[in-house]
Amino acid sequence: MSLSKEAIQLITDTALEATGKALPTDTPTALLPEGTKVVDLEKYQAGRSRFRGTYATHALADFSTYVADRAEEGARGFINQEDMSCVLLFNLGTASDPGHADDRAVLKLKATAGYTAAQQVSANRLAQKDLSDWIEDWHQYLTPVDDAGTAIPIAKAIAAVRTITIKATSESETTVGDTSASRSAMDQIEARSKETLPAALQFHLVPFEGLTEQIITLRISVITSGSVPVLKLRWVGEEVQREAIAQEFKLVLEDRIGGAAKLSLGSFSA
Repeated sequence: MSLSKEAIQLITDTALEATGKALPTDTPTALLPEGTKVVDLEKYQAGRSRFRGTYATHALADFSTYVADRAEEGARGFINQEDMSCVLLFNLGTASDPGHADDRAVLKLKATAGYTAAQQVSANRLAQKDLSDWIEDWHQYLTPVDDAGTAIPIAKAIAAVRTITIKATSESETTVGDTSASRSAMDQIEARSKETLPAALQFHLVPFEGLTEQIITLRISVITSGSVPVLKLRWVGEEVQREAIAQEFKLVLEDRIGGAAKLSLGSFSA
């Protein structure tokens, strides 16, 4: 006597129901009829089987406090200096005893308003009014200086930017001989101001919360190719200063949470 497929399935389901077969997993599971499915029963418990989740913040101080409070053996942190971020995994585990790597804290530093303003202004060409307005907006953090590094009063710096004029002069020289003639011409364009135009602006700012103050030097240049002057601010030593800020980020993290987790440069994908 042969049994049909439906009969065999019914016998299997009845046996599973009778024995209440459980599986040897950390999260309670059981085999049920209808194709012998594996069902996670965690949602029916009073609490979760294990702690997991992601804490994300822009605040370095809050991140450090959270990591210190949750410190566990084997916790690992991965620092991305380009993104000014850190991902810390509390349950990464080891190669012989791996964890789920789903209990984590994520820090992504947010640039301050001053640091954002410095990056934006150094990337654009500005009209006189635009630059004078920008200096007015950030005057409490700016120190205009001349070529010798001597400070210039902020009011005079603003006036100098507003009163820039372009002066163009031409000079022509003609030489005539018995069998030849030559002519040369020279045009000179000069930008002048009634006040002493600053050579640079020193911007005092904290780039990211939790780091130390930086002085960004923005050198002023006047572009005279058009009928009206255009000003450009160049961030002097930008790449070097960015690297220094990123290095400070790593050192601050090591100082604050180095005892709670092992830190490495780079990223990790679980």
